[in-house]
Amino acid sequence: MPQSNDIYILGISAFYHDSAAALVKNGEIVAAAQEERFTRKKHDHDFPKNAVDFCLTFAGITVDQLSHVVFYDKPFIKFERLLETYLMTAPFGIKSFLKAMPLWLKEKLFLRDTIAEELNFKGEVLFADHHESHAASAFFPSPFESAAIMTLDGVGEWSTLTLGSGKANGLELHQEIRFPHSLGLLYSAFTYYTGFRVNSGEYKLMGLAPYGEPVFVDLIKQHLVDIKDDGSFRLDQKYFNYCSGLTMTSGRFHRLFGHAPRKPEEPIEQFHMDVARSIQVVTEEIILKIARHLKQYTREENLCLAGGVALNCVANGKIIQGGLFKRVWIQPAASDAGGALGAALAVWYNHLGKPRAASGKGDAQKCSLLGPEFSDAQIEAFLKERDVVYTKLTDDELFEKAAEILASEKVLGWFQGRMEFGPRALGNRSILGDPRSEEMQTTMNLKIKFRESFRPFAPSVMLEHAGDYFEYGGESPYMLVVSDLRWEKRFAVPEEQKSLIGLQKLKIKRSELPAITHVDYSARTQTVSKEEHPTYYKLLNAFYKKTGCPVLINTSFNVRGEPIVCTPQDAYGCLMRTHMDYLIMGHFLISRLDQKETDIRVGDLSGFLPD
Repeated sequence: MPQSNDIYILGISAFYHDSAAALVKNGEIVAAAQEERFTRKKHDHDFPKNAVDFCLTFAGITVDQLSHVVFYDKPFIKFERLLETYLMTAPFGIKSFLKAMPLWLKEKLFLRDTIAEELNFKGEVLFADHHESHAASAFFPSPFESAAIMTLDGVGEWSTLTLGSGKANGLELHQEIRFPHSLGLLYSAFTYYTGFRVNSGEYKLMGLAPYGEPVFVDLIKQHLVDIKDDGSFRLDQKYFNYCSGLTMTSGRFHRLFGHAPRKPEEPIEQFHMDVARSIQVVTEEIILKIARHLKQYTREENLCLAGGVALNCVANGKIIQGGLFKRVWIQPAASDAGGALGAALAVWYNHLGKPRAASGKGDAQKCSLLGPEFSDAQIEAFLKERDVVYTKLTDDELFEKAAEILASEKVLGWFQGRMEFGPRALGNRSILGDPRSEEMQTTMNLKIKFRESFRPFAPSVMLEHAGDYFEYGGESPYMLVVSDLRWEKRFAVPEEQKSLIGLQKLKIKRSELPAITHVDYSARTQTVSKEEHPTYYKLLNAFYKKTGCPVLINTSFNVRGEPIVCTPQDAYGCLMRTHMDYLIMGHFLISRLDQKETDIRVGDLSGFLPD
């Protein structure tokens, strides 16, 4: 119940990509959500009106009870960069400059007025530095009293990478790399070049990399990026087009590699896989060198990460495996969405100077389960309104039935509790499957997610069993660390399959858990603890008791091109547009085949089904 002396701080990110809102009450994270989940527009960049409304409604307050509203970056400094970049490259950047101007003149330069008008907020609107917001989102929710801080992304105002440290309720950023030199933009350039969408397809590039060989590493380091021993770097702008054009790479870049950029949906060839592997190797080298430098500079035992590049879970795994830091904590909403949360926390600790007590054990992110939730009564009202055929389960039946469905190699939509904040489904808005199945990876990619066949699936594993299956057996609750499968769980590759290349490698059964084992024997693991995530843990435990396997496939509850589902309506619609078998929402079991034929609208499989 709100009290008159409560201090509520609303953080907002908007107008670039992944708009979001986050609410902090007396320093506690109360609610956070991305706007895309409400509007159903992937990476929605508009003002997060729906996300704000949710945060306020969940807390039971009105706008008038907000003490502060804060935006996650400083638009005037960002506009200064835009002008300077245009003047530096004129007249070549005129098209991109003219394309950007209308939105700046309409909204971005007058954000203070826009925010006050959208919210009907009478108080002062504050602005945080972009990388300060990232750093605050990484350090303040972490379990650490003190830590080194690294933020990496495309670009904020001017910074593209910052290094610093946090202690108690303060943080400082000491070093930076500035635009146009950017690790995030370098990776995005290769995302564009290999035919994926910038700002959303980078994880596809990362997933493609293990199919290739690092044959272009020397070429990249000789021509595109000059890397120093401390990890600092400079990009040769002759090969890039993001400063002055509407594309990421230039003709010189294409001539260097001998190919034009792949167009979306064109066949992926071995060349593209080799390019993906090469830039992943270079990215890991840079990040590891920066991490070593940061360790020497700060002498801190712990590390906090945020920014879009911190979603590169392969590189994160390499940092942990390197043993530079005792513990690493990564903000689960590491990209711009998390900036809304970081900005709000920065006001509480930096602006207001409030004390902070780190637990040393668990973090303050609440498993990132910070979004909307729906009661059984709300779910049943929807099911009855839509005339959906369903069965209501008791508490005892719920997990037993779910485990039975999964053990029979059926695909289950799992809709429970509060929606996740960030890009990963963590067991509340998830599509689940049996990792022991040889067919499940292909089935879920092609018939349920409608996405590229090479994409790996992540495992959720009971925390106490993580070390039995994965080389890194420590905590990874946010699915942000890649670890190799333990040797004893792997299978030797048959002699006749050793010559397979590229996507042919998908045919090889590599382990006891083939559906979650990538071609390099890696997996992006999520550990689930009984204390932190009790409902999802109960499901994993029920599956373990039934099968002896404490692992499930966990992928986000959506199809390609759509945001993760938010409401019961979204979840039911997703069930009926795919070949998913069952959906459990709250205590209600829905079988797709039991529903009215008019509700079945399976998506287009053309271009995804195997020959």
